[in-house]
Amino acid sequence: MAESAVAVLIAEAKREIEECDLSATEKAMQQRSHLIVDVREPEEFAKGHLEGAMNVPRGVLEFRTDANYPGAIESLTDKNAKIILYCRSGGRSALAAQSLSKMGYQSVVSMAGGFMAWEEANLAVSDS
Repeated sequence: MAESAVAVLIAEAKREIEECDLSATEKAMQQRSHLIVDVREPEEFAKGHLEGAMNVPRGVLEFRTDANYPGAIESLTDKNAKIILYCRSGGRSALAAQSLSKMGYQSVVSMAGGFMAWEEANLAVSDS
């Protein structure tokens, strides 16, 4: 059986980007050293997310990070900002990290394993 086109895209993205593990994300959250961005859909985010994460769905991420685009999120327009992206399992966040890197972002990483890994490790989840 052939590998799916999406799996190929994700594998390519993961070869081009940096991933961080859960402990690096925890440390960044404690130190408030990175912006934590959840690229899942709003209904996924509402069911639980990392404390302090902002929800910017994958489909609008590039628009929200472009200072020249109406609706940009100011904190995300700084291409030198330290950003950790995550999604459900790591695929969307890998694609998002690849895209932001292509846009000139210097310090963007994807959290390996995504929210599923975070929950499986019994780490703190916020629903507010």
